[in-house]
Amino acid sequence: MILTTQRLLLREMEEEDWRAVYGYQTSPLFLRFTPWNHRTPEDVRKFVQMFINWRDELPRQRFQFSIILQSEQRLIGNCGIRVNSFNSWEAEIGYELDPTYWGKGYATEAARALLAFGFRDLRLHRICAYCIAENTASARVMARIGMKCEGCLRETEWMKMRWWDRFLYAILDREWLSSS
Repeated sequence: MILTTQRLLLREMEEEDWRAVYGYQTSPLFLRFTPWNHRTPEDVRKFVQMFINWRDELPRQRFQFSIILQSEQRLIGNCGIRVNSFNSWEAEIGYELDPTYWGKGYATEAARALLAFGFRDLRLHRICAYCIAENTASARVMARIGMKCEGCLRETEWMKMRWWDRFLYAILDREWLSSS
């Protein structure tokens, strides 16, 4: 499966993608808002393989895409959408980018493509996303794509020896339709 935007190609992850993912997942900037303190090649191989294995699930409810910058034919991150197994009308999106490519609108572009896929192809009613509250760049991406902040989940994430707040954002199909 392939999704395209003006500057990006979103394709399902392939085994060899682990090298590029490892390249950015070892960056201290990237690691700041993740549960990991460091990444090994084996960690990243397993990470990528997990997403590859999702393709065999029936019914298919989880999709993970490598984000390819078309102008450079370079993997610059990954993003995904996961349908809630209890409420098949709802899904969660997520994205991560190589810090070298932050601040250029690529996360916003990829997230918009995930919304379109979710609402058009998966026929969802609601799509949500979470971010660490201190990750203001991620919160801005969600706001830019039309998601509304539904609240702050206080101290709901334990990582790096402390509690972190998380923001919950969401958008409904009718809100997405009226903005597209």
